[in-house]
Amino acid sequence: MASNDKKRGLGRGLSALMADVAEPIQTSATSGSGEQRIPIEKIKANPDQPRRQFDAGLLEDLVASIKEKGVLQPLIVRPIGDEYQIVAGERRWRAAQQAQLHELPVIVRDFSDTEVLEVAIIENIQRADLNPIEEAAGYKQLMDRFGHTQEKMAEALGKSRSHIANLLRLLQLPESVRGFVVDGSLSAGHARALITADDPVALAKKIIAGGLSVRATEALVKKANDGVGDNIFTGSAPKAKAPEKDADTRALEDDLSAATGVKVTLAHKPNGEAGTLTLQYESLDQLDDLCRRLSAT
Repeated sequence: MASNDKKRGLGRGLSALMADVAEPIQTSATSGSGEQRIPIEKIKANPDQPRRQFDAGLLEDLVASIKEKGVLQPLIVRPIGDEYQIVAGERRWRAAQQAQLHELPVIVRDFSDTEVLEVAIIENIQRADLNPIEEAAGYKQLMDRFGHTQEKMAEALGKSRSHIANLLRLLQLPESVRGFVVDGSLSAGHARALITADDPVALAKKIIAGGLSVRATEALVKKANDGVGDNIFTGSAPKAKAPEKDADTRALEDDLSAATGVKVTLAHKPNGEAGTLTLQYESLDQLDDLCRRLSAT
């Protein structure tokens, strides 16, 4: 892809792309109502669409709705030769095929390759069936690929900055714990409590087995980190209790964790100005991502 395409895509801004996804506006390329009707055989899926899985049950519900009422919201497409590539609305297109429709309402936009990917990520984040890990991965893609800040995403997507920051912190958890969130065994609240745990995998299994509440999970993590819960897993003697960190230190750890994408621990020496900052990665891919972030100019 040419560099000027990338600049043009990024130059439009997240808010402008959000407007294209949520409220298509009339352009010279569209009809007076802001949309056209195009034969369904001329509409093709985007091969680079980041979403690969489509819930069969939800798709069946959409097929039934389309058979009864038709496609109420037009797809967003871009022209590719004599055909049109889907930018937003692939689920509607798949359901319309099953409903045996012959044409679909569309909004035509002249998007660059960069913009197409960005809109696809934004649309995925807006899905109702998205789990917290998938949503967090979408935010991370927008930050890594397009340089969007948490503040910019929050404003454009109608989310709070704390919501986005808290979800991004979930990506610091080991893959197996993230898997528990994806399959619904753990809630996002349980997972957030595990971020500061020394052994989140063992604690996650105990939480699931015991059906613990989020509040009980927070208490369990605190006991484990203080050394009270070591004998739960190893039978060893409790370790010495670490000094309690103040709220400012914990908040700074959280901000640094959200910014770097890995678990960050601050250990400040009492009555001094020195200390240590620890960055903890869970995989080589996470280490590569961290190195890229730290070396960025």
